[in-house]
Amino acid sequence: MRGPMRMPGHWFDELAAGGGSAEAVGFLVEGERARRLVLLRELLDRLEERPALLGLADLGSIWRAVEQAEARNPGCVEELMLSPQVGSWLAHTLRRLHGTSVGPPLWVDAGHLAGVAVVAALRAGTAAELVVPAREGAVALPTLGLARLPGTPLLGFQPVHARVREGELRLLPTGRGTGATALNLRPLTAPQSALWWPAHRLPVRPGRPEVTLDDIDPYRDLDRPIPPRRLTPRELATWQRLFTEAVALLGPASGSGPGSPGTGPGTLRPEEIRRIVPWPGRLRHGPVAGLSASTADAFGSMVVAGPPDGAAFAETMVHEFQHSKLGALLHLFALLDDDREEEHYAPWRPDPRHLPGLLHGAYAFVGVAGFWRDRIGDRAADPLDLAPFRFALRRIQTRTVLRTLATRAALTGPGRRLVAGLTRTVDGWLREPVDGRAVARAREAATGHRVEWRLRNLRCADEERAGLAAALRTGAPPPVRQPLLVPAPERAHWQDVRGALYLRPDLARDGAPDVTAPDPAPGLAPVAVREVAPAAVARGVGAEATPPVRADVLLVRGEAAAAREAYRECWSRAPGDPHALAGWLLAHTALHPGHRRLLARPERFAAAVAGEGSELWEHAAHRLAAPRPRA
Repeated sequence: MRGPMRMPGHWFDELAAGGGSAEAVGFLVEGERARRLVLLRELLDRLEERPALLGLADLGSIWRAVEQAEARNPGCVEELMLSPQVGSWLAHTLRRLHGTSVGPPLWVDAGHLAGVAVVAALRAGTAAELVVPAREGAVALPTLGLARLPGTPLLGFQPVHARVREGELRLLPTGRGTGATALNLRPLTAPQSALWWPAHRLPVRPGRPEVTLDDIDPYRDLDRPIPPRRLTPRELATWQRLFTEAVALLGPASGSGPGSPGTGPGTLRPEEIRRIVPWPGRLRHGPVAGLSASTADAFGSMVVAGPPDGAAFAETMVHEFQHSKLGALLHLFALLDDDREEEHYAPWRPDPRHLPGLLHGAYAFVGVAGFWRDRIGDRAADPLDLAPFRFALRRIQTRTVLRTLATRAALTGPGRRLVAGLTRTVDGWLREPVDGRAVARAREAATGHRVEWRLRNLRCADEERAGLAAALRTGAPPPVRQPLLVPAPERAHWQDVRGALYLRPDLARDGAPDVTAPDPAPGLAPVAVREVAPAAVARGVGAEATPPVRADVLLVRGEAAAAREAYRECWSRAPGDPHALAGWLLAHTALHPGHRRLLARPERFAAAVAGEGSELWEHAAHRLAAPRPRA
């Protein structure tokens, strides 16, 4: 029996700084192993109490097969249990049993345990005879592949007999007259065919573990089971090429955080990734290019939409592995009260966020900032010299969130230690010299996102709104009240197109479309999608190819006076558009730096000018930005 787990303090501090040595990450893996065993024990207890949950399968036979495999090949079952495929299935099935998730008939989810036992027997070379669930005539073998019964396709869900002998698997339908026939194959060595889809493997380095590119496992999504979606040969070749490019970029990075080389924030040992899942579909807001997501149920796994290049892929892997590390830490330590009130500003999202989400975002983007910091000046990884801007932007944004966590979150002792470690990392980065033009653009991009976020998600209370309107007429100091959240049904999805232009000011050229133009300017929309989409880590946040308007181009080019008039024209055509009002405020404060206090609470300006024509905006700005008399 193993004793209690105790993490050495220096390993925690490595992780708290945003990085982590192989030993520190290995401790997280050990914690995940212990957690999986606890969850497995809970599942077995439930199935022992209610054996009918397995349908025709027998729990005793399943577990004997697992024990025989482990006895023949010690460690093979533990390795299988640590796989993301099993982790996702196990957590989903327990949620089903607790009534907090939905899926196929419960015997299909519970009976997948037999599929795990079949894989264990195949890997160990032992014998087993079990009943496994089939979906549309296909049997999923976690970590190995997907086997399809020949003959007339079966519909729905069916129990199938599985017999394993010396590495050979025989699958036989249980019902008569189905039209399906038996299948014999050797899953460990069989090549791909119409009846056998082996799991794709992405080699990292010779002698190192391979990464699974998973397009078939039913539990590869964040929770609910989904059908297989096999990559075409061209798609597979693209993923293989991009992964090779990403590994090449990740390899040379030395890191510079606390600890030995290669342990700093933004560094990643690619072999620590277990699985990459190509994004299985589309989102309601449009294309998913650049999106990624992960779940704490599957350490080292990530769902990734097709990245545009190897650098973007490497950045995404760093981002999502940061989520995996923090998820594993949260399984070991309570870091903060689980306050789920979505009311806080997150610089990489269009909507308000809860505090646990802010902590995840801060940890992920510390990694992203470190990734780009390590690539400043590396023209092979960053041929367009965008790393200084990306590093400068992410360090500003992450520091904003860390301040919120330090002042608003109910942190535990380990939570305070984690936030303090991240803050030391980012504060050190803020003192580092970076190209001045990139820093200036990053500041403007960060300010622009925050201003538009507040206009779209916050509003003034009625008393404050009335006082602001009166202040424009009388000059009396308006009251100051806490802003109110705009109700979720009233919020519209939006995209920070100005932020994308600050990334690539060379694309802010003449001829950008006006707000009413139907087509995006060539070359501009993909930048907007690329830069906004990686921020959408959580489910349900999509990215449309929204083009910038002419006013955005003028603002980014530094033509503030012309941009201010262009935003006013945008407003006249689309009254109430927060993008136009935010842009006008940004342009106006560029012309009148003394008015920048308006940017701290732009929703107050919006309340003051509500119902008024845009010709009064400048007057309102002078009124509201005037110094307040001291009490």
